[in-house]
Amino acid sequence: MNSSSYDYNVSSSLTYRDSASTAVAKNVIVLALGLTINYINGTLIHTFRKHQIFYVNPRYILFIHLVLNDMIQLTAAISLFISSYVFYRINASLCCFIITFAVFTTLNTPLNLAVMAVECYIAVCLPLRHPQLCTIKRTYILIGCIWTFSAVSVLPHIFIILATEPARLFYSTIFCDRDHLFRHPISLEKRDVSYLIYLSGVWLTLLYTYFSIFFAAKAANSVDGNIKKARNTILLHGFQLLLSMLTFLAPLLKSGLMNWFPKYYTQALFVWFIIIQIVPRFVSPVVYGLRDKTFKQYLRKYLLCTMRKGKI
Repeated sequence: MNSSSYDYNVSSSLTYRDSASTAVAKNVIVLALGLTINYINGTLIHTFRKHQIFYVNPRYILFIHLVLNDMIQLTAAISLFISSYVFYRINASLCCFIITFAVFTTLNTPLNLAVMAVECYIAVCLPLRHPQLCTIKRTYILIGCIWTFSAVSVLPHIFIILATEPARLFYSTIFCDRDHLFRHPISLEKRDVSYLIYLSGVWLTLLYTYFSIFFAAKAANSVDGNIKKARNTILLHGFQLLLSMLTFLAPLLKSGLMNWFPKYYTQALFVWFIIIQIVPRFVSPVVYGLRDKTFKQYLRKYLLCTMRKGKI
């Protein structure tokens, strides 16, 4: 079947178009930020891989999974951003593949943050049981469960497309956007309900772990630096989660931007893209890469390329 353009665009998409110079500037900014953050994240992964102290510690394993997840999500988001300018329409099958990975990683982030918060809670409130509860094997099982949960949430959308859309869709070219691809009313309703349940569970987990650590420290009348650091880490996880939630609110806020800034819609949309896709990916390296003394000790050498070749 010949490739064709399929009716998967909203009419307003054609109305708001940037000039050539503006489009180039936006793409250069996004690409530069993406490459910089992925370089830092890649250095974090390299640091983790080179030192045994990290990959035998569940906390660092969960962190590096979050970093790897961020790299995939950022790469998918930037690929979609640039393709929307360079090609405007891309093959629907390729779009479905990229969107699926983008949604996978978007759902993984809050779950990973919740698991990391629980690990902090066990380390502070149940220190004697931490070695038994937080083993390397269980950590990898949890990571597998995170991806499984995301798959269970995403795959029904694909099945709905297969059941309701004609086969020619996957041979055609479309403007690649999640709400255009997963546009069936059932998909939209499922998305909203699942997001509400999903994020509520993650927030309850973060609040429970934070207050448990807070009251444990207060009961012990402790000023232990590790406890204070654990509390601050969970607060940072909460900040990360707030940033992640902006992604889930994107469809609603896009409509709001069109109503609030009709003359500057493309500029507002670009700033919004930076805030919800770029900034959250920059927070992860700060939480552990720069705050954690052990990680920082090795990271600085790799990041500045001052370590001699072959030295561990």
